Amino acid sequence: MKKMLSLAAIFAVLSYASPASAESPASVGSVGLKFSGDAGIRARAEFNSNSLVDDVKYQYKIRLKAAADLGDGYFFNAMAQNEDVAGGWGTVSGVPVSATGVTNNVEKYNLQISNFYFGRTEGSCQYKIGRIPLNSVNNPIFDLAFYAVPTALGIYAVDIPVATYNFDRLFGFNYSTKVGDGDINTTLVVLDNNSTSGNTAATGDGLLNDGYALHLSYKNKLGDVTIEPQALISLTDVQGAVYQKISPNTFGANATIPSGSSKIGISAFYTLCKDSKGVTAAAPLVTANIHYNGYLLRLKGESGPVMAWVDYNHTNDKLANTTYQNVFVWAQYNVKVHQTSTGSANVNVTPTLRYRASGKDIAGATTTPNDQLRGELYATVTF
Repeated sequence: MKKMLSLAAIFAVLSYASPASAESPASVGSVGLKFSGDAGIRARAEFNSNSLVDDVKYQYKIRLKAAADLGDGYFFNAMAQNEDVAGGWGTVSGVPVSATGVTNNVEKYNLQISNFYFGRTEGSCQYKIGRIPLNSVNNPIFDLAFYAVPTALGIYAVDIPVATYNFDRLFGFNYSTKVGDGDINTTLVVLDNNSTSGNTAATGDGLLNDGYALHLSYKNKLGDVTIEPQALISLTDVQGAVYQKISPNTFGANATIPSGSSKIGISAFYTLCKDSKGVTAAAPLVTANIHYNGYLLRLKGESGPVMAWVDYNHTNDKLANTTYQNVFVWAQYNVKVHQTSTGSANVNVTPTLRYRASGKDIAGATTTPNDQLRGELYATVTF
């Protein structure tokens, strides 16, 4: 209840600026405010190769967005969604109430401030700070950097894990500007606050023992082809889900090739981590020689209502003496049911297929593949 009241208070405070903006758009100190959002309902059928339990579930999701033009180039953006469940998708009767034994539609759907940032645009440059959205669904560098080695819960570098489990945002400071014919984008990211727990007399890591990383990208055109080389560099040791006190570096590029009314996307990224004083999440007090490398390749096609991509991820973890391989396919067809004359709101229905084939090879051991097939039907409204 307190979270909902806080959210309502934020939107209410911002809304007081709207009448002033409407009455005098050019007045000093006026604020232009815009609300938008989207809501979705989906039915999902899920089949897993390592489980005898297949499942059909019904899920729902809503996101509310606010954007404020503060004048003189200053701006503020925020989005609220549910971050209690993966991807923000609540499931009907997904959380039983043990006290009463009742499970029929009693689950809660809380809204939290997911991302927010403010900054300023000046000519061809812009800077902003806050919990900045990543657009990781279309940029797999973050997926490979965070999940090159799968977690014990089965989170892989494929199937948009950063968007699903990290809610597609990180805290940082971003600066972008035009350089030559292209645009350079830099973001200093704060990944963790490890100095409060990791800086001890024994480790002596110093005051700045938090996790910092730098994301660099440069988007440019070569003819009709858009190319965006990137790098995600660890500036200090960072904390991962599997390995900690490590400094992996990831680099590669996205490319977009137009073909009439269609376009083809190609992504290729490589990550490397080699730390002699790293630790594992299972044994955080024992120093280990963390050494892994991996790559992720994506081929994506879009043509009208059809979008599909295929990912291939390969990671070699020398500490665990294990090789991981993942193949993932996403295919969907978007049907526009309704669209306003301005295009500001629409209703879509989207059948989607998601398939992941995952395996690992452990030297001297027999392993079992872990494959997953999901068939989904989305109904989405944007406003």
